[in-house]
Amino acid sequence: MTKTYRFTLIILLLTSLVGGCSLLEEEDETLNWTAEMFLQAAREQAEGEYWEEAITYYRKLQGRFPYGTFAEQAQLEIAYVYYKSNQRALAIAEASRFIQMHPVHANVDYAYYLKGLAGFKPERGLLSAITGNDPSAHDTGPIRDAFDAYRELVTRFPNSTYAPDANKRLVEIVNVLAMHDVQIARYYHARGAHVAALNRAKQVLETYQTSSAVEHALAVMIKAYKEMGLAELGHDAERVLRLNYPHSSYLPENH
Repeated sequence: MTKTYRFTLIILLLTSLVGGCSLLEEEDETLNWTAEMFLQAAREQAEGEYWEEAITYYRKLQGRFPYGTFAEQAQLEIAYVYYKSNQRALAIAEASRFIQMHPVHANVDYAYYLKGLAGFKPERGLLSAITGNDPSAHDTGPIRDAFDAYRELVTRFPNSTYAPDANKRLVEIVNVLAMHDVQIARYYHARGAHVAALNRAKQVLETYQTSSAVEHALAVMIKAYKEMGLAELGHDAERVLRLNYPHSSYLPENH
C-alpha cells in the first residue's frame, strides 16, 4: 500500500467520523429541552394523530424527568394516546398503572374514565353480545372491567366532570351484559336444554332487574316452561311479562 493511498484512506475515515458525530448531534435535538417542551411536542404530535411520535416524546419526558407534575401528566396522556390509536390493552394497562401509582391524584378520576372507555366500545360490545354460534364463548371480561372502572369513578368521585357520562355508560354496559345472558338462554333453548335456558334467563331477572333485557328473558322462560309441560309456571311468567311490559310483542294479544 503506497503512502498516498494510506493518506487518502485516513482522510476518508476521519471525514466519516466527523460526519457521524454531526449526525448524532442533529438527532439529539432534545438535549436541552425542558419537561414542558417535551410535553408540548408530544401534544402537537397527538393532535396530528402521529401517535407513535407522540409516545416517543412522552417517553423521553419520563426518562429525562421521571418525577413531578410533568411526568405524571405524561403518563396520563400516554393512556389517552393508546386509547385514541386503538391500542386498548395498552391504554388500560397505562391507566391502571397511573391509578396504582397516584391513587389520590387530582386527575385520577380521568384515569378511571379512560380505563372504562378502553375496556368497552359500545358498538363492538353490542355486536359480540348478539352474534356467534355460541354466545357463551364470548369473553365479557373486558366489559366487566370497564363496568368496575366506571362504578369506581361514580362511587368515589360523584361530582367528577366524567361522572354523568360514566353513569350513562354503566346503564349501557348492564344492558349489554344482560342481553348477552339472554342470547345464551336462547341458545340453550334452541338446543332443547330448557333447564339451562331457564337458569340463565332467571339470572337476568335477578342480576339485571332494571335492564331492558328482562322482557326478553321472560319470553325465554315462558317458552321453556310450556315446552317442559309446566304450563302453570309458564302462565305465571306470562303474567309478570304482561304486568311489566303490556305492549310486549311476546304477548299473544300484541301479535
